[in-house]
Amino acid sequence: MPWLILIILVLLAYIKPDINGKSKDVSIVIPAYNEEKSIESIVSIVKDISYVSEVIVVNDGSYDKTAIRAKKAGATVISHTTNLGKGSAIETGFKHSNLDIIVFIDGDLKNLSHEQIDAIVKPVMEGKTDITKTKFKREHGRVTELTAKPLLNFFFPEIKLKQPLSGQFAGKRSALNKIRFEKDYGVDVGIILDADANGLKVMEVDIGEVKHDNSSLTDLQNMAHEVTRTIINRSMEYGRISLMDTVGTYIRSSFLGLSLITLGLFIIFFVGYIPTTFGIVIAVAGILVSIYYIIKLIKKVYSLFRKKGNKNFFRSFILMHFPVLISGLILILMVSTFVGAISFSDGMLSFELTSRTLKILPDSNNGLITSVRGPYTVDSALENETDIIRMPKEVLSTLDLKYNDSIRINDFYYNINETRPDEKNIMRFPIDVRENLGLQLKDVVSDGKISKVFENKLVRRNIQNNNIPESNSTQDLTNTNSIKAKEYFLIQSQNLNATSMDIYFDNQLLSSEAGVFGDAIYSIYLNGDYIDSFNGTKLNNSYITYSGDHIIKLNFTNDIHSTKKFITTDDGPFLSFTI
Repeated sequence: MPWLILIILVLLAYIKPDINGKSKDVSIVIPAYNEEKSIESIVSIVKDISYVSEVIVVNDGSYDKTAIRAKKAGATVISHTTNLGKGSAIETGFKHSNLDIIVFIDGDLKNLSHEQIDAIVKPVMEGKTDITKTKFKREHGRVTELTAKPLLNFFFPEIKLKQPLSGQFAGKRSALNKIRFEKDYGVDVGIILDADANGLKVMEVDIGEVKHDNSSLTDLQNMAHEVTRTIINRSMEYGRISLMDTVGTYIRSSFLGLSLITLGLFIIFFVGYIPTTFGIVIAVAGILVSIYYIIKLIKKVYSLFRKKGNKNFFRSFILMHFPVLISGLILILMVSTFVGAISFSDGMLSFELTSRTLKILPDSNNGLITSVRGPYTVDSALENETDIIRMPKEVLSTLDLKYNDSIRINDFYYNINETRPDEKNIMRFPIDVRENLGLQLKDVVSDGKISKVFENKLVRRNIQNNNIPESNSTQDLTNTNSIKAKEYFLIQSQNLNATSMDIYFDNQLLSSEAGVFGDAIYSIYLNGDYIDSFNGTKLNNSYITYSGDHIIKLNFTNDIHSTKKFITTDDGPFLSFTI
């Protein structure tokens, strides 16, 4: 038994683990045409890599010593009797290779290194991708920039490779079996397009600087022709021309129908000098056009997807038509706004458009602030809230109201409370209030019209003193907190030039309010008794009046707008104090 353990230990000592985690399962295929100057060096470099088990040079009808020097360097040489083209050489090498991962290297490289091969093959060996294509430091090729990229951007916009015509690539055999190799220079771009259509993952890897022979002008011309032919043929085969042309036509026609619907509805609701019938005809025509082309669009896209559909197909669809799709989305939202305004009640179909209101307001700290408000839905009061109106804070901001203000309706004051947390745009009114305001359940009111609903309604505001007296004596604090004040004003439908007013009682600031004074007399009461009055058009910077030992002072500034109009003496006091 001890001798068996010893043998096992000796065998393990002779086994050399691969420190890079790679096993010898890579084939190298080198297509070559008259490359006697560089082929021997390339073969020697790749054969020296630990994980390379097979090196195949495909001699594509060379008339120099390419085959001899490749064989001398230790490669397996397969020769074509005539020059069949780069793609044919790649296909021949692939068919004669035996391993699971194959790397393809051009035969004219001058500075090939182990690190470059490692960069090409490593992502495939580690399972990160199905195929790698290379990019390297060089001036962008004329065929790449003037031919390949423009066509790819047009027909295959989801493909974003910097050097789609690079000749160095690697792939799994299972992936490469799905590729149809073109016979000529179209092979490199064809690999990318077939991989894209079959849903294979392609990774572009940087291999640094590469030096190789420059192609002649004639070769570049042939390359451009063959690359163009390959892209166009694949575009037809994979439905990209239909996706661009036919599908594009259906999309545009569908959106034309949506535009007609929008135009028709716009005429019906907003253009009074054009007959409503004309708008209806346009809207109906738009509906018919939209339905017809949307059906054709769905059928065509489904047909194309069934043939060669994958996630790349949809990416291409979106990228091809992105601007038009965004325009269509806008049209759909516009039409849905009109559709959302449809209501059916008592056998009657009605359209009532109510939109949100965007308000841009001046702010002393931030310059301008924006606020989107409404629309608001009318609902009934909650149980046991017969004297309470619930409003969103946006309504209060529009009306210059505050919570705990009271509105007089039918000679009765209703207290204003905040809405419940889950009812952002709901206004709740007792039935008497709804009837007085001319509102019905489920009515929708825009923020721009809310002031009209409450126009000239009397509001009573309880003024709260939140200021600490200048002296910190307990007596002053008690006296100040015992003061109660009420302000009375009417709600107006428009923002008017108003006066800001600081209210002092016995030299203590009670509150800062704002409202509109007109050419009328305004009265001040204390403990229910008339104290004094003044003319609203003859205001100075301040107003002072006395009642016994008490001083009432108002400081005025004219730099504000408000929908509050203070009531005149004919309707009662605009300020009333109680101590």
